[in-house]
Amino acid sequence: MAKVSVTNEGGYLTTIRTETHTWHADETIEGGGTDTAADPVEQMLGALGSCMVVTVQMYANRKQWPLEKIDVELEMERFNAADYPAYQGNAQFIHEIREHITLHGPLSDEQKSRLLEISTKCPVRRVLTNPTFFVEGLKIAE
Repeated sequence: MAKVSVTNEGGYLTTIRTETHTWHADETIEGGGTDTAADPVEQMLGALGSCMVVTVQMYANRKQWPLEKIDVELEMERFNAADYPAYQGNAQFIHEIREHITLHGPLSDEQKSRLLEISTKCPVRRVLTNPTFFVEGLKIAE
């Protein structure tokens, strides 16, 4: 099970901790923060991109394919659902994540196609694209 703890350090600067790692998040100056770290959405996209890269690299290694490097660029934009023609549900907003993947190395067209397909199977993407439920709880500080 993945687990992190997050604590605010004043303003919008937060410290994120796992059992073995610590990093920070902040908001932009325009958003009221000090811009001393990537904002939470940038970190989410970074987690997604990292997961895609690792998943593709693991698959290429297992197949012994000559993947030398993979670059993933992601950007996200929010739309009003009513203004997004491809959406037919009742959500208020739609988030569109645009992916730009570059595979480096002497790969065949078939290998490139398969690696692009594999990039869609990373665990973080599955969390974002499959139903996710939040179980909320509140602890009262003493």
